[in-house]
Amino acid sequence: MMVNCHAHFWTTKAFLPTMLEINHGHIVTVASSLGLFSTAGVEDYCASKFGVVGFHESLSHELKAAEKDGIKTTLVCPYLVDTGMFRGCRIRKEIEPFLPPLKPDYCVKQAMKAILTDQPMICTPRLMYIVTFMKSILPFEAVVCMYRFLGADKCMYPFIAQRKQATNNNE
Repeated sequence: MMVNCHAHFWTTKAFLPTMLEINHGHIVTVASSLGLFSTAGVEDYCASKFGVVGFHESLSHELKAAEKDGIKTTLVCPYLVDTGMFRGCRIRKEIEPFLPPLKPDYCVKQAMKAILTDQPMICTPRLMYIVTFMKSILPFEAVVCMYRFLGADKCMYPFIAQRKQATNNNE
């Protein structure tokens, strides 16, 4: 929570007053696709990312209501990024070739393109928009079926098992 959510509060608190004064600036919120939809086993991570997405959306509405059109906002929501943080996370093997972990430099390029074009939100890959939309309109049990089909319902279990083993081995 401190890094994924509270850091955004404190950073915004430090810079927003001057931005409001001059009606100029750009607030970039780095969240995750797991801030838009969740999975089992990483409830704390999802909660922190959902929190920062809510903070970003509320702040964006606040700026619009205050007619501070010179202050832009961009929400960045990448899928699994290949940094090693979630090493072992696996979706269904038949789906993996279509949704491999993203390279960090690709995510940075996509985020920068969104920032430079004042795009309010960027999900990478674009398929994440569809998953988010489906979650919004389908009943919960249908979403569970979709997660099971993709292998997203238990995708973090191998990661969690590796972490437990590393902890037990004092690594």
